[in-house]
Amino acid sequence: MSTTTETPTSSGSATIPATMRAVVVHGPGDYRLEERPVPTPGPGELLLRTDAVGICASDLKCYHGAAKFWGDENRPAWAETDRIPGHEFVGTIVAGDEDALAKRKVSLGDRIACEQIVPCWECRYCLEGIYWMCNVHDMFGFKGYDGAMAEYVLVPTKALTHPVSSDLPGQVAAFAEPLSCAFHAVERGDIKFGDTVVIAGAGPIGLSAIAGTRQKNPLRIIALDVVPEKLELARKVGADIVINIAEEDAVARVKELTDGDGADVYIEATGHPSAVPQGLNLLRKLGTFVEYSVFKDNVSVDWSIISDDKELDVRGAHLGPHTWPAAIKLLESETLPMSEICTHQFALEDFQQALDLVGDSAGASVKVSIIPSRRS
Repeated sequence: MSTTTETPTSSGSATIPATMRAVVVHGPGDYRLEERPVPTPGPGELLLRTDAVGICASDLKCYHGAAKFWGDENRPAWAETDRIPGHEFVGTIVAGDEDALAKRKVSLGDRIACEQIVPCWECRYCLEGIYWMCNVHDMFGFKGYDGAMAEYVLVPTKALTHPVSSDLPGQVAAFAEPLSCAFHAVERGDIKFGDTVVIAGAGPIGLSAIAGTRQKNPLRIIALDVVPEKLELARKVGADIVINIAEEDAVARVKELTDGDGADVYIEATGHPSAVPQGLNLLRKLGTFVEYSVFKDNVSVDWSIISDDKELDVRGAHLGPHTWPAAIKLLESETLPMSEICTHQFALEDFQQALDLVGDSAGASVKVSIIPSRRS
């Protein structure tokens, strides 16, 4: 339990605890709830009381020891131990100096979301304005800075922040992170009015990509998944057609719907290796494949489909640059069925149960979040 002491802030009136409960990474499969000091904001920094933090598929893959995070013979480890995880978060500002508040045009008591990456602002990519590809690539909860699976989180001077309405439930406001990421994947697809767009996966990123694609208003949006309930959600966020790939041949059905040609754009949002060749096979010649997922396992495909057979445009998508305001606007419009998307919320003490639920292959959840103010 946190120990409360009187701590002055720029308003001189907030009561901030001396310690806080936090989940701490000790290595793959070894996350522990511990007592940690509440961070003290320095010049230009802000302290947030965490309202909610979502659990991402990448959090789970890091927990399970994926090479992308912990390294292998081809790459060094990127994730760090003794780090508080959690990069999908919103919080209420409880402390910060006048310069920090003025710079971000906020006040004590305002709610903000932080972009997951904390750019260095000095490398080649940052200097060219491509901050989301920063060479240093510090990121809340993984490397360089603690995340928000804790009662409080520090916002460093280099972080990017966005105001979010305090009227939204915390778990909905925190959904701005996956929604903005999916919006970027949609932008990478360069979708046109006459396109047939196929989105593989109706989890948080897939549903978000469907919602974002709906804003582009292409000819048809097709959603693929194996869970009937998620396909029904896909309809609610904007899919015109849904295909249960456990019951139908998605490639054949898409070609049937497109006079034998195939889809114009395919957005992969499952992280399952089988979804990659599926996309290559159902795209038309000169189609666009957008890959967003983080994979736990390596994927092998016939690259001649990309080159000699179809001359495909294959694009990656990473994070959510320049899409946060649009994502937040859509959430604040309250037009998405967020009560059905944000299915489960847990207390910090139940973080292991939350992680396990995200990893449940039966699809028992859609979006799982931790609410630090909740008690189990």
